[in-house]
Amino acid sequence: MLKLLAFALPLGLDSFAVAAAIGASQVTTMRQRLPISLIFVIFEGGMPMIGLVLGKALARGIGQIADYLAGGAVIAIGAWMLLGGDKDEDEKASRLTTSRGLALIGLGISISLDELAIGFTIGLAHLPVTAVIVAIALQAFLAAQLGLAIGTRIGERWRERAEQTAGIALVVLGAYLIIEQLVQ
Repeated sequence: MLKLLAFALPLGLDSFAVAAAIGASQVTTMRQRLPISLIFVIFEGGMPMIGLVLGKALARGIGQIADYLAGGAVIAIGAWMLLGGDKDEDEKASRLTTSRGLALIGLGISISLDELAIGFTIGLAHLPVTAVIVAIALQAFLAAQLGLAIGTRIGERWRERAEQTAGIALVVLGAYLIIEQLVQ
């Protein structure tokens, strides 16, 4: 259960940061927030499943080093978040509120790339798939609603801190996964 939360909660902080940037563009009513939150749920809940398929196939192919690779992948995701992999969040946020069709799908994919990578590590870390996907989708909805609702009230600095905290949490989780394998 703790490992499940360790995977889902940092993603919630990242979702919150993106949603707060969107909320800062004056998305204030529930009628405006609900469709955007559903986009978060669909993409952030769906991308781990794609990553999971890739991760399971890789785990079968590489055997025992898969567990170490899972930890390394989680560390890489955290480092990417810490080093500013999403510098264009505000641009994505403004486009997400006005996009339709294929543009909306492209933006949905762009906000859920870290969930794709987490899905990859789910297969390698042997976590309960359904529980992880449900937790990620639930956190995406809650973080999006909260971020959209208070995005206008918080500054860029706080959104960046949420993403940095998520990055640190993922680096720590990845290190834990590696240490857990070394101890066994």
